[in-house]
Amino acid sequence: MYEVLLALDTAEERARSQAEAIVDLPEAPDSVRVTIFHVFRDNPEGASVTQLATVHAVRDVLDEAGIDYSLSESSGDPAPEILDQAAKKDVDCICVSGRRRSPAGKALFGSTTQGIILDADRPVLVAPPQNK
Repeated sequence: MYEVLLALDTAEERARSQAEAIVDLPEAPDSVRVTIFHVFRDNPEGASVTQLATVHAVRDVLDEAGIDYSLSESSGDPAPEILDQAAKKDVDCICVSGRRRSPAGKALFGSTTQGIILDADRPVLVAPPQNK
């Protein structure tokens, strides 16, 4: 079984792109299992991963393709939390999606996706943002 950690933020377009990239993996759905994972930066209302629109969007795509998945969540700084979850679950691949940003925006604010790519000890699948 090929285990994928699908790390979501709150952008539905990127979430769908990530799910579609996983559906396109070789031997999906028979040999692919996904953990849908979201990191809450700040969650004073106590929201759950099951309440996120991005999770619903991904579940729709994976259900239609017949891919098994589970849900998981944590709180904190996304990049380290995602890498920690990948290690704990010993996944084969981490799936993320980038957003289009200016060079200045990348330099000033950093990037979760960039941090994951640079610090991961396993393959990272970066799904492109969907074009409208």
